[in-house]
Amino acid sequence: MNTDKKLNMTMLCDFYELTMGNGYFQSGYKDRITYFDVFFRTVPDNGGFAIAAGLEQAVQYIQNLHFDEEDIAYLRGRGIFCEGFLNYLRDFRFTGDIWAVPEGTPIFPREPIMTVRAPAIEAQLVETFLLLTINHQSLIATKANRVVRAAKGRTVLEFGSRRAQGSDGAILGARAAYIGGCAGTACTISDQLYGVYAGGTMAHSWVQMFDSQYEAFKAYCEIYPDNPTLLVDTYNTLKSGVPDAIRAFNEVLKPRGLTKCGIRLDSGDMTYLTKKARKMLDEAGWESCKISVSNALDEYLIQDLLNQGACIDMFGVGERLITARSEPVFGGVYKLTAVEDADGNIIPKIKISENVGKITNPHFKKLYRFFGNDTGKAIADYLCVYDETVDDSKDLEIFDPSATWKRKTVYDFTAKELMVQVFRSGELVYDLPPLKDIQKYCAEQVDTLWDEVKRFDNPHTYYVDLSQKLWDIKNDLLNNKGR
Repeated sequence: MNTDKKLNMTMLCDFYELTMGNGYFQSGYKDRITYFDVFFRTVPDNGGFAIAAGLEQAVQYIQNLHFDEEDIAYLRGRGIFCEGFLNYLRDFRFTGDIWAVPEGTPIFPREPIMTVRAPAIEAQLVETFLLLTINHQSLIATKANRVVRAAKGRTVLEFGSRRAQGSDGAILGARAAYIGGCAGTACTISDQLYGVYAGGTMAHSWVQMFDSQYEAFKAYCEIYPDNPTLLVDTYNTLKSGVPDAIRAFNEVLKPRGLTKCGIRLDSGDMTYLTKKARKMLDEAGWESCKISVSNALDEYLIQDLLNQGACIDMFGVGERLITARSEPVFGGVYKLTAVEDADGNIIPKIKISENVGKITNPHFKKLYRFFGNDTGKAIADYLCVYDETVDDSKDLEIFDPSATWKRKTVYDFTAKELMVQVFRSGELVYDLPPLKDIQKYCAEQVDTLWDEVKRFDNPHTYYVDLSQKLWDIKNDLLNNKGR
């Protein structure tokens, strides 16, 4: 195969999607309407919530589903697929419906992020890629949001391209990091493709290239006089780095009346060095000079630095963000929740497991979020059957589905449906918002969560409750072993 040409992402699927598709075709289930949910079971880093991301790439994938003759020839060569199925693949496209929570929405375990309603083969074949894109970007957006919250209003930039797992990990990771709240990235192509602002200044090699550190700083200020940032730790941060930076600012920027500038540290004790550097800059009359730091940062180190009084205006966060190093797997899954019979009746399905956490919530469902009218804060999420409607003009009793004696009456609240329809009969019916709007929406929605839910350590559990009707259906299926 010629790998120089653009890859057909339809073929990025687990092989069992194809063997099951062939089996459905030969067993007469080709046209059976099925319902699948994408959801996750645990929040990364033991956090209180995650951030949904990756929908735009999922949409692009669905719109381009097809099999080339080269793909069909490969499948024929495997010798296990019937000709009828291979002929079916020639005209393959997605004809179903998809609902999803908008990108940037805070999400919680065991609630659907996306629901796919489609003929069995179509619904099965999209599993791998949908999980791939949603798992990856939701993971990075969640990590980025943690880092941004730790920075307490200071600028955070994503610096991780060279440590990402592959090119897509870097490019789409930068996109996801922006959704989570990062102000920009070092990844140029992410700016070109998605408008994630790309910025950067210099590496240590720039300083080493010149005969002296001062000459390197002076040249950079002359070439980029508008807000230059100088890397001051190549040789000795306090003895030569900061003094040479001040000298270059004085000789190049001050005569021009320019005051915007910065220094960056990439090594050493950041608390000690930034305090000393801040004092030196202020005494030299460069109170406007910003201090940025990088070097294996994450939310916990940023939190510690600020608690220790470090004088930092901007953080460049690399490998521990772009790889979500502390917990690099999101753990989203794709599970069948219902099928339709010949008359169009929806038949709920459930997966039962000895592991209670792996038991699924059956049926075609709606997802609501309840907001207190007095605070604007999110109270709980509420899963119900598709034909139920929440009347938020009346009080509503909700309960913990795992401990039903834990009950609470919700009053004076607004119920908002979280999922929007994205595809209807194979056609896109959702206007994908600009990335800046997604980032703004994410920040607004995170702000609706109580601080207790946003804690890094031992966050308060945010409840996803089931309606009585849905709980009864689930319980009946459990008692009847799924039948």
